[in-house]
Formats: sequence, structure tokens, C-alpha cells
Amino acid sequence: MTYDLKSDYVALGMSDEEAAEFDREDTIEAIEGSLRELGHETDRIGHVKSLVGRLARGDRWDFVFNIAEGVAGFGREAQVPALLEAYDIPYTFSDPLVLTLTLHKGMAKHVIRDSGIPTAPFVVVGEPGDIAKVNLPFPLFAKPVAEGTGKGISARSRIETAEELRDVCPQMIREHRQPVLVETFLPGREFTVGIVGNGKDARALGTLEVFLKGGAEPGAYSYHNKKEYETVVEYRLAGDGEALRAMDTALASWKALGCRDGGRVDLRSDGREVPHFVEVNPLAGLHPVHSDLCILAQRVGISYKDLIGGILAAALARYR
Repeated sequence: MTYDLKSDYVALGMSDEEAAEFDREDTIEAIEGSLRELGHETDRIGHVKSLVGRLARGDRWDFVFNIAEGVAGFGREAQVPALLEAYDIPYTFSDPLVLTLTLHKGMAKHVIRDSGIPTAPFVVVGEPGDIAKVNLPFPLFAKPVAEGTGKGISARSRIETAEELRDVCPQMIREHRQPVLVETFLPGREFTVGIVGNGKDARALGTLEVFLKGGAEPGAYSYHNKKEYETVVEYRLAGDGEALRAMDTALASWKALGCRDGGRVDLRSDGREVPHFVEVNPLAGLHPVHSDLCILAQRVGISYKDLIGGILAAALARYR
């Protein structure tokens, strides 16, 4: 098992938000427990530097269950899979190309748009001079181009004026040391769709709609709202026509980007009830209680063990 443990990085001085994407100890315990219940022997490797050391010592494994997020750069999620491929060791989830592509939200949206899948018009602002290239109608929505777990998203992300745009973009670039994705704000419903499987065998588990309650940070499924989800967010299974269209769009996006085994696609509808691709998480959180994919699975009657088993079965089928 390869993973990044949140407590390790907090101990090194990272803030809680900086370490938000990393996993808690109870997540690792839950995955390991499920793998053992499914009849597998497990070995905890940990982060990429631990993997390097173990490989250098000559350790090898039949299969690696990889959820390592990495620490720095657009290729951080690809580091562990690239090493495993160099040693011809099979692993779960997407390959280095897909993990690098999808981490950069702008690059992923280029592929989605060129595939004919609805996604909001966008511009990537790499430096303040690029703000002049933003020729989109207000309101807009801005977020760091390569963060997860809502990091960098707050009430200020919704931008109403050119003055706000000139203020917010440079601030985000400085704070997160990366470009900013600026896109047309989508005013409709917000969905997340869980997916398990590959190619023609990929299937959507269902559609979870996200509702912000009183006390939530307004206008966005932000870092604060995700962190405090138990009190400010409500999740509801959705099965109406718009939700079903969201499932179709999510599956089309999953296949267009080449994602593997299991994950989650986030969508938001425009004013005409057309779901648009927002982003994909090919290394979705797997905490049995708090993670969106696991919440969705539980709501549709899939146990945590069966979710882990389904992801692993899809990965094993690729190598067979």
C-alpha cells in the first residue's frame, strides 16, 4: 500500500489546509482491513521516498494499492505510478499520464472540450498579465489550477467585476504558487458522480447532489465547507433527468480522459439544466465515513469492502 499520511506532513510543519489532500491513519486502516477481508496479505509502504528506499533494498510486491498524492508539482500524483511502472509492478488507479493531466484542471478541460463534452469556458491565468486575456462574461469563478479538497476555493472565488478579478488572481497565484483557472460561473445544481471500472465496463454508481446549508461559506463547495461538511453540507441521491444526464456526462469524461479503476467526477449545471464537467478526481478520497465516493457508495447500498473490492477487481482485470 502506497499513500501519504497527513500526520507525517503536519509534523513537518505543514498547515492543516496544506496537508488536506493527504490521508488519515483510519483511512489506511480501513483500506487495509478490507483488503485483508478480501483474502490479501498487505504491506504498508507509505510515501514515494519510502517506496524508493524499499525498491532500492530489493523489495517487490505482487500488486500495489496506490493512493499516494505526492507533495509538489503538477506531476506529484504520477510519481509513485511511474516508479512502479519502471519496476514492472502492477498497481491500482490511473497511470502517470492521466494523473498529471487531470491534476492540471485547465489541461483536463482542454481534453474535455475537444471531446465535445460540456464544460464552462475558461482561461488559465499564469501571471497578472494574463488577466487581460480573460474575455468572459461575469460572474466568473476562480480557483488554483492544480489543487484538490477545495483548497484555495472560498467565497472570493466567485468574481463579479473586473476589479475583483485583478485583485483575486494575483493573490491566488502568490498564495498557492501556481496558475489560476478562471471560468464562467455555472449557476445550476452541483453533482458528484462515482465511477468504478474501465472502458466499456466502467459504470456510474449514482449521482450525489451537494446542497449548502445555513452557515456554509456561500457560492462554492469550498475547502471550509468540505472540512465542516457534517454541519454545513447535505448530500442527497439524485435520480431525476438532470441527474441522469450528469451520470452520462461523467462517464463520457471518465473515458475521454482515460481514467482507470475508480474515482469521482464533479459537475455543475448551467442555467438550462445542462450538467457541465468541472473536474475529475482519479484518486478519490477513500475514508469510509467522510469521503464523497464512499458516502455515495453507502447511499446506493454498496458496502465499503465491496467498493474497495470492486476497484481492485477492475485493476486486476486490466493486468490479466
